[in-house]
Amino acid sequence: MEGRKFLSFISILLATFLFFFFIFSRNSNLLPSSTNHHFVNKVAELELQPPRKITPHVHVSDMVHHPLDPLTIPELNRVRSTVTSHALFNAANSHALHSVALEEPPKERVMRWKEGDPLPPRKASVIARVDGVTHVMIVELDSGRVEKVDVGQVSGYPTMTIEDMNTATLTPLKSKEFNQTIVDRGVDLKDLACLPISTGWYGKKEEKKRLVKVQCYSMEKTANFYMRPIEGLTVVVDMDTNQVVEISDNGRDLPIPKAANTDYRFSAQKNQHHKIKPINPISMEQPKGPSFTVEKGHMVKWANWEFHLKADPRAGVIISRVMFQDPDTGELRNVMYKGMASELFVPYMDPSDAWYFKTYMDIGEYGFGSQAMSLDPLNDCPRNAYYIDGVFPAADGRPYVQTNMICVFESYGGDIGWRHSECPITNLKVREARPKVTLVVRIAVSVANYDYIVDWEFQADGLINIKVGLSGILMVKATPYLNTNQVSSEEELYGTLMSENVVGVIHDHYITFYLDMDVDGSDNSFVKLNLQRQQTSPDESPRTSYLKATRTVAKTEKDAQIKLKLYDPSEFHVINPNKKTRIGNPVGYKVVPAGTAASLLDLNDPAQKRGAFTNNQIWVTPYNRSEEWAGGLFVCQSHGEDNLATWSERDRAIENKDIVVWYTLGFHHIPCQEDFPVMPTVSSSFSLKPVNFFERNPILGIPPNFEKDLPVCQSTSSTS
Repeated sequence: MEGRKFLSFISILLATFLFFFFIFSRNSNLLPSSTNHHFVNKVAELELQPPRKITPHVHVSDMVHHPLDPLTIPELNRVRSTVTSHALFNAANSHALHSVALEEPPKERVMRWKEGDPLPPRKASVIARVDGVTHVMIVELDSGRVEKVDVGQVSGYPTMTIEDMNTATLTPLKSKEFNQTIVDRGVDLKDLACLPISTGWYGKKEEKKRLVKVQCYSMEKTANFYMRPIEGLTVVVDMDTNQVVEISDNGRDLPIPKAANTDYRFSAQKNQHHKIKPINPISMEQPKGPSFTVEKGHMVKWANWEFHLKADPRAGVIISRVMFQDPDTGELRNVMYKGMASELFVPYMDPSDAWYFKTYMDIGEYGFGSQAMSLDPLNDCPRNAYYIDGVFPAADGRPYVQTNMICVFESYGGDIGWRHSECPITNLKVREARPKVTLVVRIAVSVANYDYIVDWEFQADGLINIKVGLSGILMVKATPYLNTNQVSSEEELYGTLMSENVVGVIHDHYITFYLDMDVDGSDNSFVKLNLQRQQTSPDESPRTSYLKATRTVAKTEKDAQIKLKLYDPSEFHVINPNKKTRIGNPVGYKVVPAGTAASLLDLNDPAQKRGAFTNNQIWVTPYNRSEEWAGGLFVCQSHGEDNLATWSERDRAIENKDIVVWYTLGFHHIPCQEDFPVMPTVSSSFSLKPVNFFERNPILGIPPNFEKDLPVCQSTSSTS
């Protein structure tokens, strides 16, 4: 009895510790914004002097200037007041707001709007759980009217709130069985760290309950508790009742990996500093200051580009109303109405009891914006960066500030925009080259162990490059093995032995982007240009073969479902058939794939049914404002019946229509020892490139660099 009382006392202490640990580990997001900015300014004073300080934004006085501006703090407070006074909430025993975001005005109205025009009525889209039931509502901010939205009979639950996740990690401590097994494994309860892991959907056993699985780690002697899993221990938690549903404990014979050499912090690398040849500090200087402006908080203007930028709790960052000023005509031309990361699917390749369900949908289950961390000046972003905060609601509707969530900066790494030199035989002394400078919009998202860096890179020549970087820490599995020579050839590790007792499990990453292209207007078509080998006829040429491009316009959605093939090369154009260049080519942009990966899972695998939007690398659908999230509106425990793949099966007409292009960037990850204890960033990308959009090279007028325009920097010591 005394032992039980002691465990109960320890559980209470631990619950208190973990509560504050999880809150403050999220970069003080729930602190008043003034406290956050005070901390950031102290960092700025220490590290960014000179030449520029991070200017804090005073969000309580934010004004709305554009139809797509996110909800302000006063508006979020108005939404909270309106919703909580509604009859549905007044009679409720419990409620939580899982999503509050701007209900964007109709696209046609936004397209017609010009600066100085009256703003369209402001509305908020709200997803709430009330007494265990999900409701979708539209709140009219001026009138206070609340309208329920019928989203049909679809499975799944809304994105987890931060409060859901924090509470779920504490719930197992209510269980004496859980506490006892932790102590039996030799882990001090004060060293316990737990994670809420989405369950996916694998049958009727998991229906009618909003579940999450909790797995735990030891953070004794290391900040990198991810490398010290308490293997085989899984607790199923009901997030609506905050009760333990089930405990699975199948790993008692597996050791907890040691903490040695797992800490990745700079302060822990003291013995390694002398073994690494240092790289001298490097920075891009801008003696005349940045070339871009951020007007009224959200309008970005750089070179000939202009676009609207905002933070979003689910997508992370949304780029809208992307336009380019034609260098020949001065006309501001439409390129893309809206672009964002729509879903991220991460299936792990271990079918065992403690791993099979790890098939994360990080955007729909956790929220990219909710998990975005404050960016680190000088390391996440260069010192010429401009920072944008996110203003989001907590589960009770109260707004909080996600500081320095997005950065915008110009980048120059010595790349060449264009060049040509004449060879000596022409007697023309020509050597022309232009620097390639890009504008980067960056967000870094830490979904527990993994870090995702998403860059939108704008080039002066009209190209947009979307790049995703993977870093952070692997999710690993404990094993009894210390060396590969102990593993029999018949045994399946499901990954790579990365260190003593640590296996990095094989997994994939697929991030699907939503790209509402509006090339010189909304009515566009999708064209596939397929390169095929043609044989020459006898006596036609000394050549026996050549390549021919065959042009096919996609009539319906199924025509535009693309699986990339190395030996069946194609180009993929989004054109405006109603507008042509001076010499008759339809204006357009093309999707340019780069290194990517395709899912190899069985199409009937429950995980792949939910992630069926990765069955193709490219999809094209007609614009539908209710179809923005590739995994569906409600992703947690969804069955996969409401996603991009099911929408596209309708095979709707897409020729000369307002269309949306979906592109999936994929990574296969077979872990290696270099990924331990923290991973070097691995990146891949794809591009949206103008194709016959301009009459000629749009950056002919870009000036070269001249020595007189650049600062003269003196090194502190000479090189030999």
